[in-house]
Amino acid sequence: MSLSTRHLFSCLLTAFLFTALGAQIVAQELPDPTRFEQAIEAFEAKDKISPPPANAIVLTGSSSIYFWNEDAPADLAPLTVIPRGFGGSVMNDVLHYLDRVALAYKPRAILLYEGDNDTGRNNIPTQTIISQLEQIVARIHAQLPQARIYLLAVKPSVAREATWPAALEVNERYQALAAADPLIHYIDVATPFMQPDGTVMRDIFRDDDLHLNEKGYDIWAAAIREVLMEHEAQYEHGTH
Repeated sequence: MSLSTRHLFSCLLTAFLFTALGAQIVAQELPDPTRFEQAIEAFEAKDKISPPPANAIVLTGSSSIYFWNEDAPADLAPLTVIPRGFGGSVMNDVLHYLDRVALAYKPRAILLYEGDNDTGRNNIPTQTIISQLEQIVARIHAQLPQARIYLLAVKPSVAREATWPAALEVNERYQALAAADPLIHYIDVATPFMQPDGTVMRDIFRDDDLHLNEKGYDIWAAAIREVLMEHEAQYEHGTH
């Protein structure tokens, strides 16, 4: 083997190892979905005691949904919803539990909030988030061909101002997905939280400057309800 050939082989091997290592690092950065197994089992146990309604709207995603689980039915009335938020989750967790946390209910629509922890805590690349979302969408379309999908924008927060540019990038991709698919609707829950000077409101959060307080949820619920009522009210009579 000539010196130049050995050099080329060495470069190719090094590039391969770095690529493999990079893929391994990305994989390691995704939190283990099974950390939510008990939370999902709790939903299933609750369902056995009190079966959820048919033809409803499933609400799932991270803590902004989780902390809204109790109030969402009243906030979105007369729409019938099944709140299934599990706090701290990322897009990959919804992908992992999609059958159990959403598809099992055979809902007429699924509302999803993810991307906040992906960008703000775990530094998951935008393309990884979108790839996981596309898998979620494909499975919903395959099993529930008529179901509408509502993608909530990643909300701004004081605690995650540093990662807001990454969240904006994710929101742009969400909008693009919605524009390309008539069954996907983008709900902008980001703009209502912004002040005229372009900064996030500071009195809508709990002490952690991340999770919404009562004022924040009033704004959040109003933005979501407006879009859902426009598209889902016509189907409500079929809920039972």
